[in-house]
Order: sequence, then structure tokens, then C-alpha cells
Amino acid sequence: MKISRIAQVGAVAAIAALALAGCASNETPAGDPTGEAPVSDLSGAIAGGGSSAQEVAVSAWTAGFQTANPEVDVTYDPAGSGAGRESFQAGAFPFAGSDRAFTVEELEAGPFDGCVEGSGIIEVPTYISPIAVIFNVEGVDTLNLDAATTAGLFAGTITNWNDPAIAALNEGVELPDLAVTPVHRADDSGTTENFTDYLFQAAPDAWTSEPDGVWPLSSGEAAQGTSGVVSAVAGGNGTIGYADASRAAEEGLSTASIKVGDEFVSYSPEAAAAIVDASPFEEGRSEGDLAISLDRTSEEAGVYPIVLVSYMIACQEYADPANAPLVKGYLQYVASPEGQDAAAAAAGSAPISDALREQINAAIDTIVTE
Repeated sequence: MKISRIAQVGAVAAIAALALAGCASNETPAGDPTGEAPVSDLSGAIAGGGSSAQEVAVSAWTAGFQTANPEVDVTYDPAGSGAGRESFQAGAFPFAGSDRAFTVEELEAGPFDGCVEGSGIIEVPTYISPIAVIFNVEGVDTLNLDAATTAGLFAGTITNWNDPAIAALNEGVELPDLAVTPVHRADDSGTTENFTDYLFQAAPDAWTSEPDGVWPLSSGEAAQGTSGVVSAVAGGNGTIGYADASRAAEEGLSTASIKVGDEFVSYSPEAAAAIVDASPFEEGRSEGDLAISLDRTSEEAGVYPIVLVSYMIACQEYADPANAPLVKGYLQYVASPEGQDAAAAAAGSAPISDALREQINAAIDTIVTE
């Protein structure tokens, strides 16, 4: 799904207008026929940060939420998932976006300075998006890849675009005698962790490094953030990288179809949602911690395995109680059908299913506001 920056801005504006109309009509109290009552009694400011993959969706969520709650100011710094988790843990942000959940070991180590000691945190999967394998090879518009070949391209064992392994998957495509330049994230990134998790699960012989938010190899070109990877791939020839599909579409970059079973599957919101709904929650998590264990090796028809599930992270009880109703209200909007439709329109993400929304709302309800 290719959505331009202009289309994203228009979508956000339309979403905001719809949110205003809907909330104004729904929240006018009985006995107030003028419709001039405040849309919301929430007021204050909250600042979050983290996942750059979520940036477009967060802009849409913020526009809709602030339209319905005009006395609330929400800001978000898309500095990357690792930075977001660190800032949240240090109490600098009352909420964070992250392309992976905290590990059980990280949760046990703590502490989380912005939360009341012992209160715990919630982690809710509110953004589902395919990770596109993007490339820029002059004369090549489409490309089929399997897991082992993708791993070889990024591991540096496949170094030229006319390599027999690539040619075997792309009959009839004229591949140039051109060096491969793999581009990876320089920062600690949940997108990287999701991408390396796919390589590790689906091509264990070709990719032996365990999943990590920090790129495990010294080869290739490093770029800061999602925007940096997209720019580096777009500005080169023979480049290949990985990025949230919404950001890849902005630049009009070519993307690879990935082999699943006997077919090659292009990324789409529907294909991304399919693998999430087929995957279980991680074991050993507390109430409100809805970390998903993705099955990257699924061979079900129509499933796209390189998917990013990004989380919103918050305290169950805040050391500063003023943060609680603002974060809770914001996350409720993010998880709502309106919020999910806003993200889908702006970023091309996959709206969460009704069953998952029910579990997410139950987790958000554990945030203490009194």
C-alpha cells in the first residue's frame, strides 16, 4: 500500500475532523441542546517517545485524540525503540512506543522510576505493520527473495546482485553485475530486532546471530533511524535495507516479495495481521503485559512473516498521578476502532482484531487513575 506524505497529512486532517464531529455529538450531555459543553474534561500535557516506525501512526492518533481533548497536549519523540524504553524506564516519559516488549529479564531487573514501586507496567500491541525489504537496483523493479537469500544479502555472504541464488528466484529478471550494499539501523531498534528475529527463525543456517535490537554485524552501511535507512537505500544503487512498510512507501522504493511455503507474498496490512492473529502471547508475563510470540516460519497462505508488532508501554500506577488519566485516555483512543482506522489511513498499518482489542482494553483499564 503506497501512501504519500501528502496523503498522510490529508488523512490526519480528515481523521481529526471526524473525531471532532463524532466526539462533539457523542459527548454533549443531556440537557445541553446547544452542544457547547466541553468535549472533554481532560487537561494537561504528556510527552512520550520511542519507535520511529510508529511515527506516522502516532501523528494520526495524536491529531484525533487532541481534537477530542483540546486541553491536552501530546508530544512524541521518534528517537527509536531502545531510546524510548530507556527514557520510560528512567521516568523521563510517562509512555513509550517500542517495536518490541521488554524482556522478562529486563522487567525483573527494573526499576521503572516513573511508576509506583511494585505497580508493574502494561505493554499493549497497538501497531501492526509489515517490515518491507527495500532495494534500489537500477533496472530492477520487482524481486523475489526467500529467507536464506535475504539472510545472505544482509550477512555479506551474497555480495553481487547477479548471484545465482538471487537469479534462481527471479527467472526472466535481468540482474546487473553490481555490488550489494546492505543498509542496517545504527541505533538500537525494535525494527532491527523484528527483522533479525525473522532471519534467525526462518534461515538459521544462513543467519546465526540471535535476534537483537543492535545490528550484530560490522559489515554493511549503518544509518540512523527508519528515515536514515530509507534515505540511504533511496540514495544509492545496489542498496538493500529494511524499514517499516509505511515509510518505504513514502519514497516509492521497490520492495521484495518474500517466499512463504510455495508462493511469494508481497507485504500488506492483511498479510501482517494474519500472522499476528495466528501467534500466541509469550508465557511468563503478568496481567496487562501482552507480548506476542510471532511465528516467523508459518507457511499458511497469504501470511507475510516479516512483521513488526509495536507496543505502547505505560505504568499501571504512576509516581506522578497527573499522568495516569492522560495516558489512559490516550491509549484508549489508540486502541479504539477510530484510532486504529486513523493509523491504517495514515500509515497503512493493520487494525487490531476485535478479540485483541478486548484484551488490550482490559490491560489499559488496570492503569490506576484515582
